[in-house]
Amino acid sequence: MRVKLVVQVKLLPDEATRVALRETLRTCNRAADHASRRAFETGVTGGRPLQRLVYGEVKAMGLSAQPALHAVRKTAGACATLKANLKAGNYGREGSKRRKAVESKPVRFRKDAAQPFDDRCLSWQLEARTVSIWTVRGRVRGIPFECSAAQLEMLTAHRRGESDLVLRGGSWYLQATCEVPEPELLEVVGFLGVDLGIVNIATTSDGDRYAGKHLNQVRHKDRRLRQKLQKKGTKAAKRLLRKISGREARFAADTNHCIAKKLVTEAQRTCRGIALEDLGGIRDRVRLRKPQWVTLHSWSFAQLGAFVSYKAARAGVPVVFVDPRHTSQGCSACGHVSRRNRPDQSTFLCTSCGFAEHADVNAGRNIAQRGAAVWAVSHAADDAA
Repeated sequence: MRVKLVVQVKLLPDEATRVALRETLRTCNRAADHASRRAFETGVTGGRPLQRLVYGEVKAMGLSAQPALHAVRKTAGACATLKANLKAGNYGREGSKRRKAVESKPVRFRKDAAQPFDDRCLSWQLEARTVSIWTVRGRVRGIPFECSAAQLEMLTAHRRGESDLVLRGGSWYLQATCEVPEPELLEVVGFLGVDLGIVNIATTSDGDRYAGKHLNQVRHKDRRLRQKLQKKGTKAAKRLLRKISGREARFAADTNHCIAKKLVTEAQRTCRGIALEDLGGIRDRVRLRKPQWVTLHSWSFAQLGAFVSYKAARAGVPVVFVDPRHTSQGCSACGHVSRRNRPDQSTFLCTSCGFAEHADVNAGRNIAQRGAAVWAVSHAADDAA
């Protein structure tokens, strides 16, 4: 087994190359939009059938063979992702207003959305730290890039498959896929349960809490600033909006990286696996007052789970996802489930046995117990097979 990682390097193109790269991205995304419209009209969304349907049309838009194939595959992948999200209920129940809006139109691509390139269209000269890349204006060679020594080592040893060309904040990047051998899983002696939340981003069954207060303060501050600038509407305000765009997301990602690293390090040190809640579709399941919607929709629990998963895979730490139902209302000591066990957000007091604990720590312990049960059942099935 191998773990897929992404190594990002920054390109340093001259002005003529910038123009060629931007024109290439826009042409590729126009082609992807065309393929998406045809897929929507005909109902043909599979990779091979869609390729047979639109390959000639896409190629006629100014793309050579491989970029045309990648534009079609990107569209097919987006259609498959949309279908999976609809099936999982991530756009609401069937017949809901939001779901109807999504289903009523084809997938759209931003004009500067990332575009994948394979080794026929993109070649790396790692020792020289340059790349050559196909563009709609011809192949451009010797584009310098910058990266750390560790990134260069990773690219040299483990780069496989495609690389994505990305334009973000006026800068150009290549995101290369690397496949690192996955170590053998640890022989675990238990599980570290992790309760995910908004007040506390993560709380472990050991009682460690990673508070979300600072992150929520940053989000509220940025939200107020965006509202103020949008209301002002001047050129300077719009320029500042572009400058701060993505700042909150980068801060949240850095916070999640740090928390994930600590969780995996602790699990590895104590020879335990990690149990997380499966929170897919929670935004459509919970009922909240309108002022709480923004906070819920900025909650990046899926990102934290993804960070924990790939860091754990590299460390040989097993990760299991468990049913989140009643983890906050059930007693980790006696198993009694009742809403009255939670008199407030932070307190858990069992009305049956009298067990008292911080509510998130109690939930973490329930998650750890469920993780151990899931692991035992899966291994029993493997042994039987």
